[in-house]
Amino acid sequence: MSSNSNMAEEQKFSETSVQLTEAAPQIVGSGFTAPGNIYSAILSRNEAVKDARRLKDFQELRDKYVLKKVLFEDPLFPAEDSSLFYSEKFPLKLEWKRPSDICSNPQFILGGANRTDICQGDLGDCWLLAAIACLTLNDIVLKRVVPHDQSFTENYAGIFHFQFWRYGEWVDVVVDDRLPTYKNQLVFTRSGQKNEFWSALLEKAYAKLHGSYEALKGGNSLEAMEDFTGGLTEFYEITEAPKELYNIMRKALKRGSLMSCAIDVRILNELDAVLVKNQLNLINISDASLCPVPLIILLIFLQTRMCFEEFKKNFTKLEICNVTPDTLEDDQMLKWNVTTHEGRWVKGCSAGGCRNFPDTYWTNPQFRLVLLEADAKEKTCTVVVALMQKGRRKERCSGATLHNIGFAIYEMKGNQQQLPKDFFLYNASTARCKSYVNMREVTERFCLKPGEYVIIPSTFDPHKESEFLLRVFSESRNDRKDKKKMEKEMKNHCDSHLSADSWRREYSYGNAILNAIFTSYYQYCDCFFLQDMQINANELRTVLNRVVAKHKELKTEGFSLESCRSMIALMDTDGTGHLNLQEFNHLWNKIKKWKLVFTRYDTDKSSTISSFEMRNALTEAGFQLNNQLYDIICMRYANEHMELDFDSYISCLVRLEGMFRAFRAFDRDGDGIIKLNVFEVSSIIFFFICLLNINNKYLQAA
Repeated sequence: MSSNSNMAEEQKFSETSVQLTEAAPQIVGSGFTAPGNIYSAILSRNEAVKDARRLKDFQELRDKYVLKKVLFEDPLFPAEDSSLFYSEKFPLKLEWKRPSDICSNPQFILGGANRTDICQGDLGDCWLLAAIACLTLNDIVLKRVVPHDQSFTENYAGIFHFQFWRYGEWVDVVVDDRLPTYKNQLVFTRSGQKNEFWSALLEKAYAKLHGSYEALKGGNSLEAMEDFTGGLTEFYEITEAPKELYNIMRKALKRGSLMSCAIDVRILNELDAVLVKNQLNLINISDASLCPVPLIILLIFLQTRMCFEEFKKNFTKLEICNVTPDTLEDDQMLKWNVTTHEGRWVKGCSAGGCRNFPDTYWTNPQFRLVLLEADAKEKTCTVVVALMQKGRRKERCSGATLHNIGFAIYEMKGNQQQLPKDFFLYNASTARCKSYVNMREVTERFCLKPGEYVIIPSTFDPHKESEFLLRVFSESRNDRKDKKKMEKEMKNHCDSHLSADSWRREYSYGNAILNAIFTSYYQYCDCFFLQDMQINANELRTVLNRVVAKHKELKTEGFSLESCRSMIALMDTDGTGHLNLQEFNHLWNKIKKWKLVFTRYDTDKSSTISSFEMRNALTEAGFQLNNQLYDIICMRYANEHMELDFDSYISCLVRLEGMFRAFRAFDRDGDGIIKLNVFEVSSIIFFFICLLNINNKYLQAA
């Protein structure tokens, strides 16, 4: 239990706005393969199959156009203004041309790919070009991103392909070779040699991946480096680096991480004197304020602590790209243990904002991490946590911007359920990111003792929607525990399975009142009153609305016909399409129970409950759901103010009850797993159609 002073100190988070800049080029070490898309060592062996499939897709398309003797024109990224800019028209009249129309002897790669092949054009994507420059220094990584078996002669059909890591998976991007030009000159990235085109086509493929060339304006080279390697990047300002930076860099080299550093050009001359003694030279970039340094120079500075102190005095920035285990060919190298989690923040449900908003913070997705053992010769576990928001660059055309994102880590023991609000009110975080930042990815390194933890990723403000990827790199073994494991153990604790005695007690309770309701209704309608007293959906609506109308505190307009039809579908155990007294009795007692829960969470007496509180209400009503179902419920039942009225609340519970009841009916051995034949699938689908009251127009639309 944390003290009040600790809680007050931690309470307020800050957010930091980051201006996207054109970063200086980075230097990548050699000797590493490109990573696959699966972080499990077992599943990673499928990568060869996936690579073969992607290659086959490209080759089939290329061979098709070679056979037809027609040049490929990409319908998904056409040679039109829509592929260039989305916010404004380019000031010049551009003409899309193929390389053969620009020069007489076009080459894909001429004399090997190198840094001179990357010249920036009229697009603010220097950050991307810096990352591309890194590829030229690592032949293995380069050939993964830029397959070299492509040319303008052999099997040429105007089609090329490139591979990028995309949120946990490698994707193959196919483009045609029509490039934007002005007066027969390439407008964007080009090579120092006029007849070399690999860098221009790579830029086009990356632009297609994000929707347009304009989407590439402004960024950070770390973003592109991850897309080229699948690694996890760390960034350090040398003046603010942790005291264990020396050990961090030494371990990074041992495990094959990619590293680069930058130096202020104003102190190049001073450092040059140090390097001349070692017969080394810096690479000077005349148009950059920061200069990249080759990896070999880092090795020299890391030889001794005395050299490392010189490094800290002269260098300004350090970037480390930690690669996944399946990146490394050398089995002798130290390797990270990596786990990955995918999730999303949904407005009104799981987008709870940072801890500054205690009423909603606890509703954010929660991911459990168990650190099993300390690092070698250490008492703690080294953990690097990275939170990445997905797709924001591609969605710029529709006004999307980067959210301020961050995360916190809490120590916990044994709790397998969603941690409640009180846990975060009375427990301080064990570790957290320094601040919430509007970058694609926020990364922090921690030293944690072995134990159980929960990671809470969030946006700074509530109701900010986005998909995200959470990755955890650890030196020691760890066990991933997230909500997916708990889904298998999910049980509905509703009182649907009642003993005979319980059923009799429930049936007898209020029977006289229910009978009076039925009798009153039929006398009111002046119609024949059958002995079995069955009512249909319209009659049920009248009965229920007459009752709830007496509860003025609900301020409800009553139940809709759709809700009553769902209730009939749920409680009609004899298949008559009506409710008899016993069925109505069961329904009425459930509504009474659910009403008490609703009233408890309607704290402001507005006859509504917030979508965030709906999670607690459902739990108290006996439903344990996963995050995906909570998201669906909020999207389906909450209004524009992210609130649910009484009718929507009851409708939701009725349908959840029906869903679990249908599942239990097919779960014959009670192991939480069902097996269905085609007729059972048809039956359960038909049941849910009735339960959800899907009418003909929706069926036709589907």
